Amino acid sequence: MDVSLDLLLNALVAGLLLGGFYAAVTVGVSISFGMLDIVNIAHPAFLMLGSYISYIVNANFGFDPILTGVVMLPAFYLLGTAVYQVYHVSFERRGNDPLRGLAFFFGLLFIAEVGLILVFGVDYRLVQAIYIGPTLHFGYVDVPLRLLFPAAIALLAIAGLQLFLSRTFIGRAIMAVSQDELALRLMSVSPVRIKRIAFGVSIATTAVAGAFLIIIQPVEPSIGREYIGRVFAICVLGGMGSFPGMVIAAMLLGIVESLTATFSGPSWSPAVAFGFLLLTLAVRPSGLLGR
Repeated sequence: MDVSLDLLLNALVAGLLLGGFYAAVTVGVSISFGMLDIVNIAHPAFLMLGSYISYIVNANFGFDPILTGVVMLPAFYLLGTAVYQVYHVSFERRGNDPLRGLAFFFGLLFIAEVGLILVFGVDYRLVQAIYIGPTLHFGYVDVPLRLLFPAAIALLAIAGLQLFLSRTFIGRAIMAVSQDELALRLMSVSPVRIKRIAFGVSIATTAVAGAFLIIIQPVEPSIGREYIGRVFAICVLGGMGSFPGMVIAAMLLGIVESLTATFSGPSWSPAVAFGFLLLTLAVRPSGLLGR
């Protein structure tokens, strides 16, 4: 097979798998920003907390990082509900300027990052698992298991969340809360309770994405900031609150980054990827599957 075609096929496969990981990281923002209109720029802080808890458990007990991420779900859900309650009481209920709420989340991001640096330093940390090293070979195409496992599990989880949102009463209430709070009140549903549940779910999914992150690459406390612009861009490009659109946008971004890194060098990947996002939004401002 021609070398260029070989590189192209491998870059496309790697881009799709990377897109699956990006979708996992973006789920929390798609809920908090896309459905609740809460600009949670502290999202990377919860991502890194998930990574470091997986690291601690793996280093001390040898537990699988993905399994650790799943076990962490209830704790991070409760953490998310607590964070939302503080945000609601301090800012949302009082009708304060949204910029003050933005400062609140920025403060959380700063505190979490500094705390992780004080505890773990700035050295890179990694985990051990049987699927981190091996690679599957399909002819000329190589599929690293450390990318395949997070991507596959993420897509299955996103499909489950989509079913939850579309088939359950609470799920439909979450999708409706930012559109018509009065209608929810008329149905004897508390918008604050629904938002608290939704924000808890957004933080819980972010913790699992953190476990995926430390499987894919070694981490240090500030690395989460690399994902702030990326996840919000994917959320907007896919369409606010649209999980299918978010997955498509994440896949497209992953493919663009992978192709650019393969044929032009990794340093060009962020610029080309965000240029692609801006161009797409210029053609379709509401996103790929915007509401």
